[in-house]
Amino acid sequence: QVQLVESGGGLVQAGGSLRLSCAASGSIFSIGAMRWYRQAPGKQRELVAAISSGGSTRYADSVKGRFTISRDNAKNTVYLQMNSLKPEDTAVYYCNADLDYGLGWMAYWGQGTQVTVSS
Repeated sequence: QVQLVESGGGLVQAGGSLRLSCAASGSIFSIGAMRWYRQAPGKQRELVAAISSGGSTRYADSVKGRFTISRDNAKNTVYLQMNSLKPEDTAVYYCNADLDYGLGWMAYWGQGTQVTVSS
């Protein structure tokens, strides 16, 4: 069974840092792009950052210069380093990845991890 498991969320004061991790496990042949989304209460889910299998990255304007996405292909893991956090970064953060499980490519989602930034 293929799954994505996130960790690293929590409560932090404004200006602080957190590092999220998302590990893919199961019978995976290959991993394509990996992404972090977030969803705040009453708002739509939005793309925060993405990284291709080759390492190319892109970010939402609201997090550029503060967040860094990276991946460790040997560990099937994607990270999101979040610095200079603001109260408006408070949301549930979800990992998303394109996985080849042997029968084709599918997009998988993690269960989400809460990030709360206090002012």
